[in-house]
Amino acid sequence: MKELRPQKGYQEKVLSTSADICISGASAGVGKTFALLLEFLRHVNNKKWGGVIFRRTTPQIKNEGGLWDASSNIYPYVGGTPKESVNEWHFQSGAKLKFSHLEYEKDKLNWMGSELNFIGFDELTHFSSSQFFYLLSRNRSTSGIQPYVRATCNPDPDSWVYELIKWWIGEDGYPIKERDGVIRYFIRHEGKYIWGNTKEEVISKSSFMLDEMVEKSEGTVKAEDFIKSITFISGSIYDNKELLRVNPQYLANLNAQDDEVKAQLLDGNWKIRIDNRDIYDYHAFLDVFTNDHLPFGKPYITADIAMEGSDKLVIWVWRGFVVVDVEVIDKSDGKEVIDILKRLKTKHGVPERNISYDNDGVGRYIKGFFPNAIAFLNGGVPVKRENYANLKTQCYYKSGKRVKENGIYILPEVAEKQYSKGVTIKQRLLQERKAIKKIADRDGKLQINKKEEQKVLNNGESPDLTDALMMREIFALKSSGITVRVT
Repeated sequence: MKELRPQKGYQEKVLSTSADICISGASAGVGKTFALLLEFLRHVNNKKWGGVIFRRTTPQIKNEGGLWDASSNIYPYVGGTPKESVNEWHFQSGAKLKFSHLEYEKDKLNWMGSELNFIGFDELTHFSSSQFFYLLSRNRSTSGIQPYVRATCNPDPDSWVYELIKWWIGEDGYPIKERDGVIRYFIRHEGKYIWGNTKEEVISKSSFMLDEMVEKSEGTVKAEDFIKSITFISGSIYDNKELLRVNPQYLANLNAQDDEVKAQLLDGNWKIRIDNRDIYDYHAFLDVFTNDHLPFGKPYITADIAMEGSDKLVIWVWRGFVVVDVEVIDKSDGKEVIDILKRLKTKHGVPERNISYDNDGVGRYIKGFFPNAIAFLNGGVPVKRENYANLKTQCYYKSGKRVKENGIYILPEVAEKQYSKGVTIKQRLLQERKAIKKIADRDGKLQINKKEEQKVLNNGESPDLTDALMMREIFALKSSGITVRVT
């Protein structure tokens, strides 16, 4: 007979909390996914019990050792029947659990009108805040069981998740032991959190918005119904005795990392931002906003073109390697794109030959209006003397090197401009930075990750700001005296 039970420590603590929302995890190897899968079984004998566990992409569900494999080691022992074609488990009582994805931002709308008793997020930092809170609105139940949300994560200090759980994290980046598992209460108003140690405290702080909503409900809804309870629970790999017994080398692998990676993955530090695959070094990238020693030089424009229905239109204006202006437009037609480029060209005195635009897709429209500008073809041939997969890869590597050498400066007034509601250019760049990764060389050529992975790492959106940023390198290659082939 196989016995299924949480291990003492982290797993028991996660499965014991009564919070509406529990975000758990920290260091790698604590057994987060097992606890998440075990949580659903709490009410599996209720025929109306149902839920969904999300990964950002479908392949992540079926990856070796991922959600599906892990569930296959658990659910058959409690009468679960796999429905692999639809990524579901059906149980004898009638309870059902589905594994699904939210690869694109719009995928959250597929759950409009749904009633989800139980919602799980495996690796919450991979999802956007709007996806999380939209799905939270679907967390309701007629099963007789209070609906709730459980989420796992690894440390990511640039994620919106950190803002949500930072009360539980110390100034040194490590979870505060005395606060681990403590339940707090909150409500959101215009994207901001109103916090309290009790429901009553939050109600008192938010009466300016709650009173009217309660009154409109005519007694159907009480003020406390709007308040959510939440906790954060950290864990250590040393809590996962089963993993250490079966695979003791896993700990050795983590311990072999450099100090910063080890602090993040082994010790669960939320203020370490390291990934050896990053094109843009985190610490050097922070200096992009403080490198005021750089001189102003010749004017340039780089533009990542998008029109209505596509990604954002981003236009950087440069003086040398100093960014002096930026335009970000959500949706635009062809005429508006041309008008903006002409306006910035005139305003900053940019010669047409010092303009480069993304020539993939809709960018080809630009050529007829700016015949002397450089049409940047992402898949174009790189400078022959250097060994890159394509021109885009070459320019990203060059841009990353320039950032590492403190060679780019973005003026404060540009960095603080709004990228989108509540998000500055600086905040967005720090997010996009993490999406551009080096990958293993193929055919002896240096590579970066594909656009599809970049979007996943950037909450389902294209990294438009960094795409336009790396295009500045085309002028450096051109001025080196080497012929640049872009078509």
